[in-house]
Amino acid sequence: MVEKIELITEWIKNSNNIVFFGGAGVSTESGIPDFRSDQGIYKKQYMCNGRNVSAEECLSIDFARQHPDIFYDYYIHEFIHPNALPNRAHKVLAQLEKLGKCKAVITQNVDSLHQMAGSKNVLELHGTTAAYSCDHCHLQYSEKQVFELLKKERVPRCTCGGLIRPNIVFYGEALPSGVFEKAIDYVSKCEVFIVAGTSLNVYPAANLMNYYLGNKCILINLQKTPYDDMADCVIHEKCGDVLTQVFEKIKI
Repeated sequence: MVEKIELITEWIKNSNNIVFFGGAGVSTESGIPDFRSDQGIYKKQYMCNGRNVSAEECLSIDFARQHPDIFYDYYIHEFIHPNALPNRAHKVLAQLEKLGKCKAVITQNVDSLHQMAGSKNVLELHGTTAAYSCDHCHLQYSEKQVFELLKKERVPRCTCGGLIRPNIVFYGEALPSGVFEKAIDYVSKCEVFIVAGTSLNVYPAANLMNYYLGNKCILINLQKTPYDDMADCVIHEKCGDVLTQVFEKIKI
């Protein structure tokens, strides 16, 4: 572990072209559960009309449109975490950007914690819970507007009558136009590629590993991933622990 920390510290210290790609494991230290671990939200069942419904079904676009009241009940109580704050990993990445080292943060998360920590160039592959739009006329709504509507009704409706939905990528939908292509461009041109807190089982996001052309790929995840053999340095530890140790050494 110590030797690996020393190695990636040297890589990061000497590079001004770093790209970070993270998943749910980046936000677990902020109290947001991940998806696939033993405590992840995919392990929990949600009661719907007398039957258990999986998280994948609740978060599918067809289910949200057919059962918007049940979707929003699930979304509010199980999926969003309004009191969550950026953790050590988010803060280190924001500092690396300020130092001119981290050129982009690519995230599978929808919690906006990277932006809250101060990162400016964040590519949200799966959208965000911080913005909403009408599923029919596409009129945009703020988070504040939607939660004001939810105080009065179980389902927020647009002035046109359409369902107001969070701007996340539901199961059954494609990624936002252009964001994946932009992510590929950053990954293919970076010198140091840090991948953290992701099982690398979700596609097309996991395919980003195949676009890195360098020899300084750092993979940080508690569990093994299908891409461990492709990385140049693998650490099975918490993302926050590793990045904090590295940043302390960089500041010396």
